[in-house]
Amino acid sequence: MNWWYIFYLLVFPGLLFTAILGLLVGWVDRKLSARVQFRVGPPILQNFYDFIKLLGKETIIVKDSIKSLFVLAPIVAFGVLVLVSTIIGVPLFFERGFNGDIFVVMYLLMIYSVMVIIGGGSTGNVYSSLGAGREIKLLLADELAFILICFVPIIKSGYVISLDGIVNAQSRVPFICSVSGVIAFVFGILCVQAKMALPPFHIPEAETEIVEGPFMEYSGPLLGYWKLNQYMMWVFYPFLLILLFLGGFRADGLGILWFILKYLGIVVLMVLIKNTNPRIRIDTAIKFFWRCAAPVAFVGVILAIYGV
Repeated sequence: MNWWYIFYLLVFPGLLFTAILGLLVGWVDRKLSARVQFRVGPPILQNFYDFIKLLGKETIIVKDSIKSLFVLAPIVAFGVLVLVSTIIGVPLFFERGFNGDIFVVMYLLMIYSVMVIIGGGSTGNVYSSLGAGREIKLLLADELAFILICFVPIIKSGYVISLDGIVNAQSRVPFICSVSGVIAFVFGILCVQAKMALPPFHIPEAETEIVEGPFMEYSGPLLGYWKLNQYMMWVFYPFLLILLFLGGFRADGLGILWFILKYLGIVVLMVLIKNTNPRIRIDTAIKFFWRCAAPVAFVGVILAIYGV
């Protein structure tokens, strides 16, 4: 049985599967973005070439940085995302989980943001520090709404706090077929955009303003880890939304095709949001999540309690 756990972690649905699929979906993002902007876009293996190229380049350590934190931040963040992809993927594909795994996912995703903050703050660069500060504010902005959104499927499944239990509770009707489910799903996508730092919430990086923010001083394999982390998020965040609201994965009949369509639908929707909205200011993002997203998500929680 322990060998199966290693397989889950390192092969499927963990490290190898998430990394390869993430690089491919990253190409879908770049290709679709190019089409929206009337460009051709890169070849399908371009992300693989870029990642391999970064692994072969020199890692430059900033003289004024806190070297241990500078090096460890992307590595720890990578390990955290491998765990998250495994914890989400096993209940989704194998219907096996453990009690409270949804809270573990929330905790690990918060740790990833903390690693971004530590990595950016350890460089000694003013732009990286600004990016780290913005990451803190964005985390404080979207975390409450994200937690409330995750409470909706917990309540609708009969207060089940395991991801496999939430999937099983949707065996007949997905949670999105309810008012509270629609509310949670819509704002869930917006929270995912913020957690992935995608437009309009790419405030910590803001390429035209603070030049990649927390990642400005990274190069070589360490930058490769950060880039791979971003691509892996394109895998497990849509998987999480499918698991919580869209009935999960079914291997019988047309279940596999239906799952692929749900996954691609979420990815395309996120890419379109990314390419049709300008970057907003950090204070605007905070106001949106605290004055709009969190209260509406709380209304969704109340509706879920009453079975609406």
